[in-house]
Amino acid sequence: MSTWARTGPIAVEVDGTAEGLRIVDYACMEALRIGAELILAAPYHAHAAHSPMQPGQLPEPPAELADASLRAAVAHIRHRYGYGLQLNAVSQEGSRQRVLPTIARHARMLIVGRTRARGPQRLLAAQGNLFLAGRTGCPVVVVPLSWRPSAADRKVAVGIDGTPLSAEALEFAFREAADREGDLIVLHAGEDKVREDAGHSWITRADHAMSEALAPWASEFPEVRVTRFLTGRDAVAALVHESREVGLIVVGAHAGPLAIADPVARRSVAAMTCPVAIVPHHPTVAERERLLAKPVLRGELVVPTY
Repeated sequence: MSTWARTGPIAVEVDGTAEGLRIVDYACMEALRIGAELILAAPYHAHAAHSPMQPGQLPEPPAELADASLRAAVAHIRHRYGYGLQLNAVSQEGSRQRVLPTIARHARMLIVGRTRARGPQRLLAAQGNLFLAGRTGCPVVVVPLSWRPSAADRKVAVGIDGTPLSAEALEFAFREAADREGDLIVLHAGEDKVREDAGHSWITRADHAMSEALAPWASEFPEVRVTRFLTGRDAVAALVHESREVGLIVVGAHAGPLAIADPVARRSVAAMTCPVAIVPHHPTVAERERLLAKPVLRGELVVPTY
């Protein structure tokens, strides 16, 4: 059984807002749970935006605003969690797509907030977070700005599809459930296969594939109680339903700098009501060649520019 689990610190994006401190709280709880160092990251642009509504007032330099956001986050953490948590705070000029992967290149996970945007803008933001996971190489946890601690945080759910794309996501889900001393729900959706297979033999094949995928991790983490779900519903709809009862949804996504479409992961990040972990799959050479040869469907590719 191979493992890709990363060690190292937890990185979290700091945006300077009051709601953003909830994302910092989430990161603190993760770091305290596993005994990891916490890195506070604040990207900023070189030039401040000028407001025509305040023509006589010069905007504050973005670097100073980023540093002020970091100082406020550090003060919040020390006030709420004391000095038992090791902190590093980093501000760096550049877009979040460039700065965050650099700061989190040795991290075990990167935690960011989910935008309140709706419709296409939320899908665009979700695609941006998929790019972060692909470029950083570590799981990216997207946390709703409305998140608050609850008893559901101990439960984890992961979506698998029987392909290598789910391998790292499944391992991450088991480790998270073990760290939280909670339960794990493993969901396999087969909407397309249900329509194609009137004899329902896909259930037998899916159950066999799920048993094979779970066996090594169930042996590694015998304390994790696993519930298996096979469903004929759309994968995103099934995961959204589970997100109402769990503290973390885990999905797999492609790693690397190429803009490979992950429509299920993108829609999941945009639609979930709880935090979502995007776990990058690092393909083999053969997998990469197959992906490059596969045509990209119209509407499947969304390229963030920020």
